[in-house]
Order: sequence, then structure tokens, then C-alpha cells
Amino acid sequence: MLFTPLKVGAFSLSNRMLMAPLTRARSDLAHMPNDLMAEYYGQRASAGLIVTECTMIAPDTSAFVTEPGIYSPEQVKAWKKITDAVHAKGGKIVMQIWHAGRAAHPLLNHGVGNVAPSAIAVDGDIQTPSGKVAHAVPHALTTAEISALVHAFAEAAKHAIAAGFDGVEVHGANGYLIDQFLRDGSNQRTDMYGGTMENRARFLFEVLTAVCAAIGSDRVGLRLSPLNSFNSMIDSDPVGLIAFLAERLNDFNLAYLHLMRADFLQQQSGNVMTVARAHYKGVLIGNMGYSSDEAQAAILDKKLDAVAFGTGFLANPDLPKRVRAGADLNVPDQATFYTPGAKGYTDYPMMQAE
Repeated sequence: MLFTPLKVGAFSLSNRMLMAPLTRARSDLAHMPNDLMAEYYGQRASAGLIVTECTMIAPDTSAFVTEPGIYSPEQVKAWKKITDAVHAKGGKIVMQIWHAGRAAHPLLNHGVGNVAPSAIAVDGDIQTPSGKVAHAVPHALTTAEISALVHAFAEAAKHAIAAGFDGVEVHGANGYLIDQFLRDGSNQRTDMYGGTMENRARFLFEVLTAVCAAIGSDRVGLRLSPLNSFNSMIDSDPVGLIAFLAERLNDFNLAYLHLMRADFLQQQSGNVMTVARAHYKGVLIGNMGYSSDEAQAAILDKKLDAVAFGTGFLANPDLPKRVRAGADLNVPDQATFYTPGAKGYTDYPMMQAE
């Protein structure tokens, strides 16, 4: 089943082994994509679908110093080389459009303050050019500012299509801006964007409405992580939240829902995949720690339609070929996940021909 085609919105995928979004920090300080990134993504074109690393929808919203952006004509032009490299090898690629919210920091963004639904900082420290510093307390967004951000997501989606992407994945996971609105640990608002699940999901639904109107719902995916406590995230009812969201997301006719099934830090637990499958009628993609055997079984049992692999693709550009052949896998080098240059990025070896 991993190697059977799958129709996902406007895309026809050659297999069900998707490449999950992976922050690699290989852009420059101006957040410009480059030729090295084109080589990296082109190497991995045998994935059924590539989802890019999180990509900034607006300037001065950086959380990783050298992540890419999609808000300038120059960035659009640079990304076109990357999409061309993937398409030349028969691959499909979508851009993950993203706003870091409170996970950004003024020291990474020319002194521009970070924003969030509520003025609650992420716990702990963040790496900046000045070293590690405490996360900054964000500015609580006004309703007018929220409206402007909805527009920014839609514009980013248009820019992604102009750059040759097959579609976009809206980043609603891992403690970044949309996720900060969704979960009651970070959203303490008392207006129309806070309180009930309906209100906390309002920003997400407005973003999806705008993005779908901009490029067509069949080119829009969504990633969620209702359990993940990364970036100081918590919710009082994560299983109830995914049940509510999965049901309501049917209204959008999205290309897919991409769901992270667990918590990086193991602070929260719950069977969110089964709940999502019970409520969501569209294409459901699972992610987080699946082996190829488990992925195959989940698809055969109709628990999922596809699985996104992260570090597997990071270290194995030809992952589908290796899995199909039962070959050994390269081991990912964690020391080079976010370091500059080709080492640990484009130098993982392909499987040798028999």
C-alpha cells in the first residue's frame, strides 16, 4: 500500500511515503532560498509529496535565524529554482506557510516584537545571534492585526503558487501562531478569538477560508499537533479539540489533513489519530515515528491514507527505493540538522545499484 498511487486534492501522488516538513536552516540572514536547497529537495523528489520546511509569510517573524521566507519577489524567484528541480524529477512539492507568533524573538527580527493571541511567553531560552536569551513576552494581537495576518497567509499562498509549488500546507502545529490560538494553555483571550473551541479555532478557519479562496481548497493542506507540548504548549482537552477540528474541517474540502500523533516531550497523550479518522472524511496523513512496516499496516487497515516521514527522508534521499528493496537506511546526523552548508544536508549517500 505504501507504493500505490493516491489522489490528494489537485495532486496525484505516485506513492504514500510523504516527506514531512523539516527545519534545516540553510537559508541566509535575509531568508533567501538558494541553490543548495534546490539540490536537497531535488534529491528527495521520489517522495509521494514533499512538504517544505516552515516558511515565513512575513518579514521580522523569524524563530530560527536562517529559515526561508515567501514574502518578497526575490524569494519567489529563488523558490522557483527549487520547485523546478523537484518537478524535473517527477516530484510534487507543497510549501508549508508559517507564522512563528510568540516563538519569534526581537533579537532575530530587527527589534520587532513578537505577537500571540495572549501576552504569555514561551518558557525557557531561544538561540539568537547574541547567544541564548529568555523568550520574549509577546504582544497580544488586536482584532485588526489578526485580520491583517489572515491576509498575509493568503498572499503567501499566492506567492507559493507563483513560485511553482503544487500547493501549500498551512502550519497549525508545534506551538506556532495558529496553534497558539487553538490551545487554551496559550490562548487566554476573552473576545471572539478566545474561550470556546469554536472561538479559539476562529483564526485557523479564517486563514483556511482566505487561503482556499486564494489558490483553491484542493491545493491546501493543514498540519495539526493537538498533543505536542513543544514551545510550552498545553491544552485541557486535546482529544476533544481534534474531534471538533476534524469534524469542522470537512467543510473546507482540503487536499489533506496532516496530523502529528504524539508529543515530542511526552507531557500529553491520547489517541488522536483514531478520533481524527472517525470525524474527518478527507485524506488523513499520519506523522511522528512511524516505521515503514507500521505505516504499511496503518494504510492497509484504512487508519490512514498516507504517512509523512521526517528524519527518514532527511538521511535517505531515496527513502522509498530503500524501503521497497528492504535495504539498510542511513543514520541521521543530529549534529548537522541546523548547521550551514552541505554536510549532513546534501551529502547523504544514495543506495548503491545492485
